[in-house]
Amino acid sequence: MMIAARPRRRLLLLRRGQAAARLLGVLWLACVAAQGVAGGEPPLKCDELRLGQYICEDPKIDNSTQEPLNCTNHTANVPCHPAPNITCKDHRGNENNFTGKEVGFYKPIACRNVNGYSYKVAVALSLFLGWLGADRFYLGYPALGLLKFCTVGFCGIGSLIDFILISMQIVGPSDGSSYIIDYYGARLTRLSITNETFRKTQMYP
Repeated sequence: MMIAARPRRRLLLLRRGQAAARLLGVLWLACVAAQGVAGGEPPLKCDELRLGQYICEDPKIDNSTQEPLNCTNHTANVPCHPAPNITCKDHRGNENNFTGKEVGFYKPIACRNVNGYSYKVAVALSLFLGWLGADRFYLGYPALGLLKFCTVGFCGIGSLIDFILISMQIVGPSDGSSYIIDYYGARLTRLSITNETFRKTQMYP
């Protein structure tokens, strides 16, 4: 009788151990699921979307300055619309599922600081009245303008040099502002290399 009871006790203990193991497994899965819900990734911000997931409107141009409206500190903002069925947090912090018509965020774009100096006027003055120093007077250089006036544009040589410099937008207004040029006109962009410039490794044959 004692010999027959031992296998039964072993079988009972084995079944209890299996039940306890199953219970621990269920509890472990529940804990992992809870951590996944609590520690999941936060919703993506709309301004972190990749190219192709949003489209931005063209900037509205001020006719008097030929620069985007609300241009401050060389920066203006244009509204951008996430693509349909994109879910992200908008500029107000609200999570939305966009349809392609709502504004998700405002993208900063570069703009220039202008102060009323027209590029066309400066070039015309330099071409026709440069020998009288009118271009330098207009741009805010009265001393150079008076010197050109007294020397008839440095005998024409100074007038020619100023015309080239103004046409190439190398010489600008004395206050450091930019010329008023049509927004989609012939603008020159000065390129410079700094420590933050990406330099591609040169491959030599």
